[in-house]
Amino acid sequence: MTRTEAYELVTSMVTNRNLLKHMLATEACLRSLARKLGEDEEKWGLAGLLHDVDYDQTKDDTAKHGIVGAEILTQKGVEPDIIQAVKAHVCAVPIQSKLDRALYAADPITGLIVAAALMHPTRKLASVDTVFILRRYKEKKFAAGANREQIATCSELGLSLEEFTTICVAAMQAIASDLGL
Repeated sequence: MTRTEAYELVTSMVTNRNLLKHMLATEACLRSLARKLGEDEEKWGLAGLLHDVDYDQTKDDTAKHGIVGAEILTQKGVEPDIIQAVKAHVCAVPIQSKLDRALYAADPITGLIVAAALMHPTRKLASVDTVFILRRYKEKKFAAGANREQIATCSELGLSLEEFTTICVAAMQAIASDLGL
């Protein structure tokens, strides 16, 4: 599947504009992580873009999230390792690869970064940096849905929390106009 085909698929299946922005942010983070780790940037980006493709269908039955997405992606002929990562990001199957781990860790940090940008007086991604994000990271009640334990698994990729955050902030800043931030 090409990036264009993936984007067309998610825009045809995802109705929530903010969720679509989250998927774009996750794609950007995974592309940057792939570059840093010497992995396939296109494949990793597709995993990030496609990871919540089933959300509209599964939002009322979260136990099926990732599983339904995997079925959709299988029918579309998506590569098995992308499908594995989509399932692993919600713990539907064990994490087996760097791609699985990267998606699992990156998924929640995008929400933390967006929340930090929105609480900044400028409401812009350009105004936040790693130090600002990590201060918010330590505040348990801030962006409580951004699972800190999940984010911290970035260490299993050989990245410190600071380095991981820096990569993801820069990736999201590069597409700030697409994210409306």
